[in-house]
Order: sequence, then C-alpha cells, then structure tokens
Amino acid sequence: MGWKMFRPYHVVRERRGLRTMKLILRWFINAVALLAATQIVVGFHVDTFYAALIAALVLGLLNALIRPLLILLTLPLTIVTLGLFTFVINALLVWFMSSFVKGVEVAGFWPALMVALILWAVGTLTGAVLHSADEKSPR
Repeated sequence: MGWKMFRPYHVVRERRGLRTMKLILRWFINAVALLAATQIVVGFHVDTFYAALIAALVLGLLNALIRPLLILLTLPLTIVTLGLFTFVINALLVWFMSSFVKGVEVAGFWPALMVALILWAVGTLTGAVLHSADEKSPR
C-alpha cells in the first residue's frame, strides 16, 4: 500500500493541478515547435499560432488514440528496424494531421519526417526538463 494512500486531499489536488499545468505547457511548447519547424523545414508551413495550437492538439490526440494501434500493428517492422520505424509512424501522423487541420500544409513525406524528428527532439527535451523540475519539488 504505502503512505501515498494517506496523503491529505489538498496535496493530491495540488498534484492534479500540477499535472494539468504540465499538459498545457507541453501543448504550448509543441505549438511553438511547429512554428519553429515552419522556419526550418522546407515544405512545411503553419499559417498562424492559432493553427499551430490546433495542430498540436490534434497531433496529441492522434498520438494518444491512433499511434498505439499503429505501433502494435507494425511491431515486427519496428523490432527489425530497432525502433526507427516509429519515426515513420510519427511522420505519417503529422502528414495525416495536416490533411484536415486548416492552416497547416505538408508537401510530402520527407518534410513530415523532418517535422516528426523536430517534435521528437523538443518533446524529449521538454520531458527531461519537466522531469528534473518534478524531482526537485518537495513531496
């Protein structure tokens, strides 16, 4: 069981609020990363910050709902490529997202792959920073 079960309610509520703030921060950072990718990747364009926010939200939903199924279906190929096929799945999701989010244009697979790599790098850095900040906070 452990002592976590006996935490006061206000501590649990503060943790829930902290998780919500981290989720909103990740969403905002991913939107900024999409705008930055517009400047870096030829063949990828996001019109406005609002479009980037919507694209980051839709991409997050696709990653939460469809990506696990795709990874499961392509598991043999992912194992053979030592996990590198996951970048292809991410690129296909970016490309798919651009097909129905207005204000986001992807010219083909290679720009989508570059955007997926940028989002992976930004997500890794964001996760590391938020994790290190979480370890420093008192429990």
